[in-house]
Amino acid sequence: MARNRKHQSAAIRFGPAIKAFLLCVVIGGSGVGYVWQKSQIAELDQQIKQRELRLGDLKKQNEKLKRQFATMSSPSFLEARVKELNLGLIPPQPSQVWRLSEPTAEPVIRTEPERVYAQRAGAAVLR
Repeated sequence: MARNRKHQSAAIRFGPAIKAFLLCVVIGGSGVGYVWQKSQIAELDQQIKQRELRLGDLKKQNEKLKRQFATMSSPSFLEARVKELNLGLIPPQPSQVWRLSEPTAEPVIRTEPERVYAQRAGAAVLR
């Protein structure tokens, strides 16, 4: 006697529907993931551009401050500033200036040879 659909198990009846649903979920999830990834790439691209512009601005500002520092540390500017602020500073007298010579790097010459003794466990090496 042939069996009809009433006697089939639920897995056999709903199997194709479940497979179609899972296939739709996978395809839809892949599409959503693709769009999200593209939006993240676009957002990161904008951040990179903004930071590159900021870096360029900071480099320009750094160069400007270097020039300003060089100008403000020049002796003529400092003398003018001292006169402007009435600090009463004058250049030092030649007798007040100490000139120091730059030490030279001379090799150390040893008069006696180094002595290295055999080392026991726990003993230090003498030199």
